Amino acid sequence: MRFMDDLSPQARNAPESAIVAVVNHARLREDVIPLWVGEGDRPTPSFIYDATIKSLRDGETFYTWQRGIPELRQALADYYGRLFGGAHDPETFYVTGSGMQAIKLAIEAFCKAGDEMVYLSPAWPNISAGLEISGARAVPVTLDYTEGGWTLDLDRLSAAIGPSTRAMFINTPSNPTGWTASREELQAILDIARRAGIWVVADEIYARFFYAGRRAPSFLDICNDEDRILFVNSFSKNWSMTGWRVGWIKAPAELGQVFENLIQYSTSGVAQFMQRGAVAALNDGDDYVEEQKARAAEARDILCDALMATNRVRLLKPEGAFYAFFAIDGLESSHEAAYRIVDEADVGLAPGSGFGPGGDGFLRACFLRRIDHVEAAADRLARFISTI
Repeated sequence: MRFMDDLSPQARNAPESAIVAVVNHARLREDVIPLWVGEGDRPTPSFIYDATIKSLRDGETFYTWQRGIPELRQALADYYGRLFGGAHDPETFYVTGSGMQAIKLAIEAFCKAGDEMVYLSPAWPNISAGLEISGARAVPVTLDYTEGGWTLDLDRLSAAIGPSTRAMFINTPSNPTGWTASREELQAILDIARRAGIWVVADEIYARFFYAGRRAPSFLDICNDEDRILFVNSFSKNWSMTGWRVGWIKAPAELGQVFENLIQYSTSGVAQFMQRGAVAALNDGDDYVEEQKARAAEARDILCDALMATNRVRLLKPEGAFYAFFAIDGLESSHEAAYRIVDEADVGLAPGSGFGPGGDGFLRACFLRRIDHVEAAADRLARFISTI
């Protein structure tokens, strides 16, 4: 403990991930169907890694652009044009070492010690932890759960903003709930931010995993050039690149030097050969993403239908993302339930308690997996539920 006493309070109090704790408990068990973490089971497709291999063979192993190679920033601008319409300036895109780094840089850009950022909970735990480690304060606004699904109380969101609030973090479609803001809700959220004079940090990483259309509603559908909005995103989910750790920020061009500096003093940029793979993902990967989405939609129906058929589960099929977030009657502690289920049913789930206020009592299952695994997991969970 003498070494621990020398640490900063932020480092000493950094929370252990409740998700990773369950994973580590049963990581090496070959019989477990792993639905616990937020990734699919497909490896990165060859058209992406072939571009990276070529880059390595071409000797692109030196220091490179801190903001991202020009080809990747142009590819991001083109991708946004295809997905959201309109023209997008490559100078508004900045390549980061993962979506998590994009979030961390957004926090560092807007929040000093003691400042606050409002976020919607339940939420991916790295959001609140990233804020607290930076010395800022994470202020949760809990989504409501009813038989009709997850909803946002806009009055509660507005009331959470105080004199120390610098930004609000909005993840839609949501991890873990699947809640997806409508265009009207996004407009109301943006109006609240405008009145308060604060930033919106928009995490739209699951925008392509939306089951009622080509993509989910976006702040890009309603914002103008004067709005204080920063977008954080990642290559991880769409293109099966979780292990690559490449993400991006979209922000006003006048902040470019600031983000270049923040990247310089954290990672000094993303390897050029990895960025070549990211270019291939954007330029040639639209069909692959649509295949991923179709696969997720089929798996969603299989898993959710099986769980709801037990009549012991509170669950609605999510509008977006690729998670089933559900509660089992008779199991109140999601932490204990996650360990019990992995030990007794051989299915790895993430405990809802790890996702902050509003999450305890729920469990998260990632269904972006091969269909036979989803069917087997659904059967195991149904049999487990019948025994309690």
